[in-house]
Formats: sequence, C-alpha cells, structure tokens
Amino acid sequence: MTGLLCSPLPVLLLLLWPWETQPQFAGPGCRAGPLDLVFVIDSSRSVRPFEFETMRQFLVGLLRSLDVGPNATRVGVIQYSSQVQSVFPLSAFSRREDMERAIRALVPLAQGTMTGLAIQYAMNVAFSVAEGARPPEARVPRVAVIVTDGRPQDRVAEVAAQARARGIEIYAVGVQRADVGSLRAMASPPLDEHVFLVDSFDLIQEFGLQFQGQLCAIDHCGFGNHSCQHECVSTFGGPQCRCREGHVLMPDGRSCQARDLCNGVDHGCEYQCVSEGLSYHCLCPEGRQLLADGKSCNRCREGHVDLVLLVDGSKSVRPQNFELVKRFVNQIVDFLDVSPEGTRVGLVQFSSRVRTEFPLGRYGTAAEVKQAVLAVEYMERGTMTGLALRHMVEHSFSEAQGARPRTLNVPRVGLVFTDGRSQDDISVWAARAKEEGIVMYAVGVGKAVEEELRKIASEPAELHVSYSPDFGTMTHLLENLKGSICPEEGISAGTELRSPCECESLVEFQGRTLGALESLTQKLVQLTARLEDLENQLAIQK
Repeated sequence: MTGLLCSPLPVLLLLLWPWETQPQFAGPGCRAGPLDLVFVIDSSRSVRPFEFETMRQFLVGLLRSLDVGPNATRVGVIQYSSQVQSVFPLSAFSRREDMERAIRALVPLAQGTMTGLAIQYAMNVAFSVAEGARPPEARVPRVAVIVTDGRPQDRVAEVAAQARARGIEIYAVGVQRADVGSLRAMASPPLDEHVFLVDSFDLIQEFGLQFQGQLCAIDHCGFGNHSCQHECVSTFGGPQCRCREGHVLMPDGRSCQARDLCNGVDHGCEYQCVSEGLSYHCLCPEGRQLLADGKSCNRCREGHVDLVLLVDGSKSVRPQNFELVKRFVNQIVDFLDVSPEGTRVGLVQFSSRVRTEFPLGRYGTAAEVKQAVLAVEYMERGTMTGLALRHMVEHSFSEAQGARPRTLNVPRVGLVFTDGRSQDDISVWAARAKEEGIVMYAVGVGKAVEEELRKIASEPAELHVSYSPDFGTMTHLLENLKGSICPEEGISAGTELRSPCECESLVEFQGRTLGALESLTQKLVQLTARLEDLENQLAIQK
C-alpha cells in the first residue's frame, strides 16, 4: 500500500478531534504468540509538533491492538534525530497503561535525521537480551517499525541489511516528505508488504490495521503450496520454510542441506571455524597466529606498534562516563602485547588544554599501563581536539617520549576518543598526523560529530571510524578496533627489531667487534712507533 502526499491540513483537523472520537484499531485481543516489537520513531526538527503528535497517537492506538505481556508481545520504543534515545526498552513494561504513559510523556529531540544510526542502535542494543529481547534460540520473532518523515542524513542500506540478516523484520512507514528510496532500502521483503507511505492519520490507521492483520494472520502454511522440504512456518509476510535440526536452508528458500560440523558443534574457535570432511579446524585473521590450544589467536604479537590514545576529558563527558572510558581503554590494552619490544602505549587527555598522562616509553607491561589508566584524573572544561592532535604530532610520537626511531618502521597509531564537537579547528593537524605516517582511528560517542570523526580518521573511514550512541554500549566497538589496530605483518620493511640473542645478531655483533679490535691494534702499533722515535731522540740529546 502506498499513500499519496498531501498538505498538513487534514492531519491537523484529525488532531483537533478528541482521541476517543478518532478511528481506533481493532483490538485488543490479537494473540499471535510471543513477539519482540520495537518502534523506531523519527523526532527530527523537520517533524512539526502536530505531526509528532500524529505519530504519538498512532503508537498509542497500535498498542491497544496488541496482546502485551512478558510471555506475549514485548514492546520497546526508541526515538532518534542526530542521536538515539531509548524511550523504554523491551523489558521495561508489561502493562499497556505504563507504555502509553511513557509515550504521552515523550519530548521530541528536534535535531538531524540519523536513521542509519537508529537502526544500528536497534540492532545492537534495543534487540539485545540485556534490553529484554528473548534469546535467538527461543525463536521469538523480532520486528522493528520505523516511522520517519524525511530523507536520512546517513547511510541506511548497509546497516538495514545487517539488521535483516540478524533476523529483524523491518517495516518502514514514511509520512509526507519521506524518501521512498530510503524506505525501500530499509524494509524487509516483500517490499509491498513492508513499505508504507502515508499522508494522514487515516492512512496511518490503515497501516495499523494491516499490521495487526499480519500479527493475527491466518496459517499460510495451511494452503499447501509452500513447497518446503522439511517444515513450513507461517510468518507475518507469508509462509517460510524451516529445516530440521542439523540442516540449513538453501538459497532457494525451500530446500535443506546437512549442516557442516562448524555449525553443528561447539567448536570454540575464537575467529573462524572451517569444516574439513569429518573434522574441522580453527583459523585466525591474517597476521595473527593460532595458539597451542588450536582455538585462540595471539594478541598482536606479530607486530610492533607505538599506540597513543587521545582521550576527551571535557565537561560534557561527566565523571561517571569518564570512568567507563578508562575501563574501555583498559579493554583495548587487554588485547595488546604490551612490552618495550612489542606494543608501547601512551595516553594523552585533553579538554581546554592537553596533558600527557604517560608517554610511550614509560611502562613495559599491560598491568602497569592499566594501573596508570585507572589513576588518571578527570580534567573537565572544554573540547580542544585540534590542540590535542597538534600535541600528539609534535610531542607524543617523538623519540624523547618513547617512540621508536622511524628507521625501524614501527607503525605509529593514534586513537582519538571524543563525545562532542571540537571547539577549535581540527583539519590542519588531522591532515598533518596522516602526512607524518600516523594511522588515525576516531571513536565517537553520543554527540560526536561524524564529519569531524571522518576528518580525524585515516582512509577508508569505514575501517577507521567507530561510533556508539552512549557510553554504556560502546563495548561493542572493541571487536572492530581489535581487528584494526593489530598490524597484519608486524614490521613490514626496513630494519627489523631483533633479539640480541638471535644468531644473526650475534654474528653481526662479532663482526663489528673484530673490526673495532683491528682498528685499535693498528692505532696501538702507530703509537708504539712514535714512542720509540721519542726514546731515540732523547738518547741522542744525552
């Protein structure tokens, strides 16, 4: 169903009606079995107050048609603009009245339209078990309903595809100015059942009726035309095939094939499991080696890195979040091989000024680094990210601060952690850092500005920029950083760092020593000859 765009007047007239006289969804009483349902609501500044009220009433009306309860339909609501805010998670309420009260108290954020960010939050946070979603093995359907009125200011196709791949069914509802192409990029197939463009409350209500009808849908498998090899499951969009345990569904959506061993056993591989006939083996990412247990991968031990962390200590971070940042930094340290010959770590905190908490050359073990991180005191004040970048380029990677000489080709990595817009210019020193050969990563939280993060980070930005909506959920960034910071091949060119006990080093040392001894011997012969000449001259004078 696709509605026509219209003027705001009909919507306004509808809003002037008392709620009790507005069209209601049929219900309550649709008992479709357990369901985890999250509404993702656009509250950007382009959504006018009466339009936001339309969406609010739509939510309340739709809630009244659902069988809400801990063992039935669990409902969560998030709103978004330039940031994402959880109105209430899936675990918050079990009574419809409490949900309605929270929705009626909702205050719009009135900023940008970061729809992709909202989908990412829904996928990683809202549908997590910690937020109240039932675990995947429970096979409870996960449904997201996105209501928006405009064109997203970020990319939605890739993150929406990831969400769908994780089993989240997405309905995209556009109001008035919504971009149809973006709606289609977000929604689950078939698109004609998951994409809705509406222009009045009547049509929103029509979507609600159709959505409720799909929740209470008849048994599609009962028609007998599904062609499933094993089992048929009736879903919102129609029949879907499911395979018996030990099998996987083929791309045709109907046939089943025996599952490989990696999917059929608890293999314990840290990175990747590869089936091999009647057995399997574990693999590690390129540049990392499998440990003796055959499952774990080493921790950046194949390369040497000089890593400087620039941590935002401005007042917007707040003390309790700064403690979370320190804990996050120590989790990064956990996967590094910290040692004078391996990875060296330095930490710089910045606000209105810059302070080196400890330089690269100070600590030689992970335990020492972590203890020093925990002892860092929060600075507060402003956000001078450009000043911090300048300090890093001019001082932090100097040999005086513990960085290894450039002739050793040790990778230099800078990681900037910030939660907001910089109060000074960052472009000059962000570019200078990359010109100096420093590989830059940018981690943004909360109100961090994507444009600034991309300026700070090295190319491609997709591999060097990470973002988390809030401090409490940023641990999901660790895996991306873990795979990125670990160098692929250690020191790839130039002079290698070698142990003085290695054979080649001993031979080289012996050669240099013999050369020095030969030179000293020649000088001693020359000195002896001169002494003899002096003695002869003294004898003649006598």
